[in-house]
Amino acid sequence: MIRRDYLVVGAGVGGAKVCEGIREYDKKGSIMLVGNESARPYYRSQLFKGFLGKTATTAEKLQCLPGDWYEKNDVDLRLDTLLTQFNLERRIAVLANGQAVEFRKACLSMGSRSKRPQVAGANLGNVFYLRSMRDVMALREVSALERHVVIVGGGCIGVETAALLAQNSKLNVTLMHRGQHVWRRWLDPETAAWLTEYLGSHGIKMLMGETLNGFEGRTVLKNVQTKSGQRFGAGLAIVAVGTEPNLGLVANTPLSYPNGAPVNEFLETDEKGIFAVGDIALYPSKVFGGVRRTDNGDCAEVQGKIAGGNMTGKKRTKFDYVPQWSSSVFDLQFNFVGDFSKPPTRVEIEGDRAKKKFILRCFQLNALMGVILCNQAPEKVATAEAQLREWPRGKKAASAEA
Repeated sequence: MIRRDYLVVGAGVGGAKVCEGIREYDKKGSIMLVGNESARPYYRSQLFKGFLGKTATTAEKLQCLPGDWYEKNDVDLRLDTLLTQFNLERRIAVLANGQAVEFRKACLSMGSRSKRPQVAGANLGNVFYLRSMRDVMALREVSALERHVVIVGGGCIGVETAALLAQNSKLNVTLMHRGQHVWRRWLDPETAAWLTEYLGSHGIKMLMGETLNGFEGRTVLKNVQTKSGQRFGAGLAIVAVGTEPNLGLVANTPLSYPNGAPVNEFLETDEKGIFAVGDIALYPSKVFGGVRRTDNGDCAEVQGKIAGGNMTGKKRTKFDYVPQWSSSVFDLQFNFVGDFSKPPTRVEIEGDRAKKKFILRCFQLNALMGVILCNQAPEKVATAEAQLREWPRGKKAASAEA
């Protein structure tokens, strides 16, 4: 049996930062980092621009820690490795090859997976669900051979991918979304309509108000169907309709709730010595009240470093975080800061959409909940975070899900 002081499950940016946090306070404790990807932990948020943009990058440049960091810091990194069992009582995990690992403490960082629509043809060849480096690299190869691509979903991944692929003059890009405008979850109606029109002005065919009915083809995609009866040819489809946490390893245990693994302010679960970070962690929000699950790399990175230190017992840091992420759409750089779990009831705009430089302040009744910045200086992101922290909210909102 293999014995380790620390077992970190999930070799994404969260898991890598857990290891870094451990090593900052415990130089000798044995660490095993297990992940089912073949690449060393990397920044997933940079995948699309890195591999689909005009200026291609390499896998090494996306790594969140130097390639030799794991060897230098004596971290037992197991890539292309799955865990099949995780026993809380005995503190034993079983690898897919049958090896058992006895651990003292563990951190779960399994991330999330793309939601798959329950429609015909969802598993056909050339229907992509973008989540890993392998997915994006395969998409890059296929997109060089096809002419017509359909993107299903009007969220950040769908819109950003559409913008990147539309810059390839050989591709005809269609974006299909069930709403009348993209990003309606975060933006006010006027700004959402402006962005939808902006995408269309850059050569993307906008198919709004349409719902996917299915994909057609024997083994490889040939046609896309909508529920309204439309049917059109496509050699490539990208489905980006949301994600869900990977909790299969801890299903039917106290660590698994419908929307995540609950943790306290120190990122520890109710099982002493078991922590959770990243896309699966359901954490208490000091700023907005209630609990949140934040599905982005920035949150995973911050949580990982804190959880790693806390696992050693030599550090005790509370996780206090205002969610934030960014998205690039052609020449528009958006920064989102705050809680966007619900569409705003009121929005204040500073600047001018036509000049492609503005700030949106999003309110729930009288409470400022989020700030969206378009083509603003980086220091204004920190200003927005400070404003959200200082906003008088009165009684904290009931628990919400991000």
